[in-house]
Amino acid sequence: MSGYTYILFNRKNGTLYIGVTSNLVKRVYEHKNKLADGFTKKYGVDKLGYYEIFDNIEDAILREKKLKGTSRKKKLELIEINNPEWIDLYHEII
Repeated sequence: MSGYTYILFNRKNGTLYIGVTSNLVKRVYEHKNKLADGFTKKYGVDKLGYYEIFDNIEDAILREKKLKGTSRKKKLELIEINNPEWIDLYHEII
């Protein structure tokens, strides 16, 4: 089963959320529509800023843990390098 690691944001340089899933379209849809209580709903974090695709969910989980352990600066740089306009990438994946 493939896996995805992703970073959501609420506004440029704003609040970030790192997650992992086996179905990126469904999961981002859930964040956008506030279908799950928690951090992203509380802080309005619902724009897809960055994602990575893995052949298996285990590798995606390892990457998520690594990203969560990095500095905020590194997370922001990852978005800036790959998505400098801070565009919500959700429409690219649907």
